[in-house]
Amino acid sequence: MPGGVPVGARYSTVSTPALEAAEALGLPHRVIRHGPVRNLAEAARARGVAPADVVKTLVVRRGEDDFLFVLVPGDRAISWPKLRRLLGVSRLSLPDAEVARQATGYERGTITPFGSARPWPVIADERVRGRMITLGAGEHGLALAADADAILRALDASVADISDREPATRAATPASARSPVRRGGRQPTLSRPGAQLRVILPDTPSPRRRS
Repeated sequence: MPGGVPVGARYSTVSTPALEAAEALGLPHRVIRHGPVRNLAEAARARGVAPADVVKTLVVRRGEDDFLFVLVPGDRAISWPKLRRLLGVSRLSLPDAEVARQATGYERGTITPFGSARPWPVIADERVRGRMITLGAGEHGLALAADADAILRALDASVADISDREPATRAATPASARSPVRRGGRQPTLSRPGAQLRVILPDTPSPRRRS
């Protein structure tokens, strides 16, 4: 039901490191506890939101003891070529469950940037902005719901185009409805929440960065 608590879910007063961190950052949010879910579609139904608003938090390894959090809408997937170009690296990987737990303090399926064991950088896909979203809150069946832009500001996240449609979603979308692919241009640069994403197109001089 729009604006209400979805069936099978309830507000929760439980405390986790993630929720304590959100409180300490002054982030307005609500907490939803729901039963076990087996996939993203079930999580969306349990939380009463669209699949895109079940934002996935992925831990990506950039190097030895060097990780980052990547936030992607539920109906999209990381574009590894875009993310590698954005970070200026030739190799990225997803750590196994134990390495991810050591890096974040959370087991897989509960990972969130809030309250992480170490404050790794956060990069969010640009499509996360401007909506109400839910994130995992450090326990299975526990979610944090808040304004996406407020979340990005609280996490000091960078924002860029780093995702593609999930294959099944893209296949179901007519070609005429898909966004045109930019060819020959550089990838969008990092943007901070609240700022307009700057896209550098071919034959457009790149503005000089401040040192």
